[in-house]
Amino acid sequence: MRRAEKESLLKSFSVFFVSLGILSAILLYGEYVKLQHDLKESISTEMRLCSYDLKCTQFQFDFAPLKSQKLLYELNETPQEFFALFPIPKNDTYALKLSLSQEHYQQRNDHLQERIVTHTLWALVIVFIVSILFSLYALYPLRRALRLTEEFSRDILHDLNTPLSSLRLNVGLLKSSQENEKKIDRINRSIDTIVSLGDNLRSYLEEHENVKEQMDLYSLLHEKKQIYEKLYPHLTYHLSGTSMIVNSYPDGMKRIFDNLLSNASKYNSEKGEVSIRLYPESMRVIIEDTGRGINHPEKVFDRFYKEHERGLGIGLHIVKKLCDQMKITIHIHSTVGKGTKVTLDYRALTLG
Repeated sequence: MRRAEKESLLKSFSVFFVSLGILSAILLYGEYVKLQHDLKESISTEMRLCSYDLKCTQFQFDFAPLKSQKLLYELNETPQEFFALFPIPKNDTYALKLSLSQEHYQQRNDHLQERIVTHTLWALVIVFIVSILFSLYALYPLRRALRLTEEFSRDILHDLNTPLSSLRLNVGLLKSSQENEKKIDRINRSIDTIVSLGDNLRSYLEEHENVKEQMDLYSLLHEKKQIYEKLYPHLTYHLSGTSMIVNSYPDGMKRIFDNLLSNASKYNSEKGEVSIRLYPESMRVIIEDTGRGINHPEKVFDRFYKEHERGLGIGLHIVKKLCDQMKITIHIHSTVGKGTKVTLDYRALTLG
């Protein structure tokens, strides 16, 4: 199950469970109040019947001064007992008092509470099951749409390989003629852009959760540095720091560095520099270039945002998505005309 599906399932379940739980709690509280009222009514009725023949053992008998006829038959409560007054034939001064101690009342009330607790537990079980079923039912259309989108995207990526291979082959043949080198270079860069977009999409579609492992960022960045030195021979690359081990997803990490180093190289100045620094003590990696800079660095993670004609504006959006999935904090600071500094913070990986 993908991250979006898990999040959707959890949120749907939370909404259903909390909503049904609150409704059930209100209904059970109403039932408890009603049962308590019924219990007091039952005690009052039992006292009335007992006042006729006095054949009952659960109540205590006594006599009390009768101050008003309005006090007769009413159930009264004190901290010590429940009691009711009943008339004595041919006697207007005293009344028969039947009482039930709070201890005995609490015993009967405990039975009600046990009943409510039982009902509550059953209600929670039913609400839990219903919430799961509703969540799965609500998730089904999303899962189906995601699966169809993934299958379509994978088919497109697979079908792109054939024309791209053909393009590379034909461009290689054209290069041998040494004509129109600038046009051929532009075609090559366009092919590289399409390949990079395909790699980004493929990385985005893959389940990184299944390939988490320990990796050395210094070794990975050293390999990337050697690759980009060949791709951009007019630039100077610097790598400093020592071994930095993290427990993460190698493919996703490669995608992040490929996008960042590609941007630092493509938008750099002539004979510019790219600096890669690792700080194992603070678990940070900083990639800094001497390029054009960014006018609005706060927007670079927005989908399709770009400040130059090259690219489609989704590379850094994918970088941000990958960083969020892998619990990496990314910050970008840029000055127009001077360059861009990207900071990757890996402390959350060590804490997790």
